[in-house]
Amino acid sequence: MRRLSRRSLLAATTTVAAVSAGPPATATAAAAHAPETAPRRFRSGFERLAADDYALLKGKRTGIVTNPTGITRDARHIVDVMHADDDVDLVAVFGPEHGFRGTAQAGGSEGRYDDPATGLPVYDTYLKSGQPLADIFTASGVDTVVFDIQDAGARFYTYIWTLYDCMDAARLAGKRFVVLDRPNPVTGRGAYGPVLHKEFATFVGREPIAQAHGMTVAELARLFNEEFLTEPVLLDTVLMSGWKRSDFYDASGLPWVPPSPNMPTPDTALVYSGTCLFEGTNLSEGRGTTRPFELLGAEGIDRRWAAEAGQLGLPGVHFREAYFAPTFSKFQGKTVGGVQIHVHDRAAYDPVRTGIALLITAKQVWSGFAWRPDNWIDKLTGSTLVRTMIDAGATTDEVVAGWHDELAAFRRVRKEYLLYR
Repeated sequence: MRRLSRRSLLAATTTVAAVSAGPPATATAAAAHAPETAPRRFRSGFERLAADDYALLKGKRTGIVTNPTGITRDARHIVDVMHADDDVDLVAVFGPEHGFRGTAQAGGSEGRYDDPATGLPVYDTYLKSGQPLADIFTASGVDTVVFDIQDAGARFYTYIWTLYDCMDAARLAGKRFVVLDRPNPVTGRGAYGPVLHKEFATFVGREPIAQAHGMTVAELARLFNEEFLTEPVLLDTVLMSGWKRSDFYDASGLPWVPPSPNMPTPDTALVYSGTCLFEGTNLSEGRGTTRPFELLGAEGIDRRWAAEAGQLGLPGVHFREAYFAPTFSKFQGKTVGGVQIHVHDRAAYDPVRTGIALLITAKQVWSGFAWRPDNWIDKLTGSTLVRTMIDAGATTDEVVAGWHDELAAFRRVRKEYLLYR
């Protein structure tokens, strides 16, 4: 990482201005860190932007990168709200994986179409980056690209890399970029897990950040802009008010809209940064059930797995013997055995350590355990470390210790970009 290597360059953009001296809708770092003198009232970045009559977007032809999570607290979509408001000139929408209106499953998108509700052109950004994505921004005729998507807090949740790719493409196209902040649903207390090694970069991890990054999208945007983009984009960030790093999603008062089809509840997000690792194995990660990433299993697994995992004394979590029949994905239509994760103390729960412990115990109790042949686990964890250590018989503590130094280095860089207490 080029730690703080571009602070002087950023001073020439509106990134810092948007944080420290922007219009009233744009939270200042001082305000975000000020002592509480009254009961907190949460407001998202969009709520603060709208409350200021969209002053940040005045006179700009605006396009927005969003999906079904871009909503107000009364569950209206912000595209519908902005389109109906004369204070903003919204001319285009850009859809990520799963699409703007969310009709596509994992690995899919909605393509190019005109939105029936607003008549706005919707452009497909999924799996597009660099100059091809910059050309889409240019063809749309926008001056400013706005980003407002709910994240899940994990490196391999692809919307943060949609953010990264869109920032880079906006830079190439000479467009201004505005990020409207939303909560990290699993808090922003800390960063956990292995850090991506650049040779394993894919769309589930472009740059070296931790598996559970503990940041909001506005914080990540600032980190991306200074540490990773070859040149900074003209960046504004509209911060939340009333959010604390220890807050889980329910503290916001916002309704939860699934950011993707297999992220149905905030409980899913709570476990996701650990149990998504089972995508790299031949076990079901619970897709095709009503509890994806909380249910894990395979044919041939029985009660021994829950018993073995329960003996580890992992903080904040219980494991229940479970049986289920996925309606799609792995083991479709077959009854499999495994575990259900029950988090009883979410403040104490460590999703990444728990995910590693479950991989190790699954391998111990089930002779059929195997990694995906393409070693997808290495893309998810960011290196070969987790796979090779588990194959060598390492304990959970030994695997976690294996990424200690790189995580400590990331935490030092991360600290420079945190905007909330």
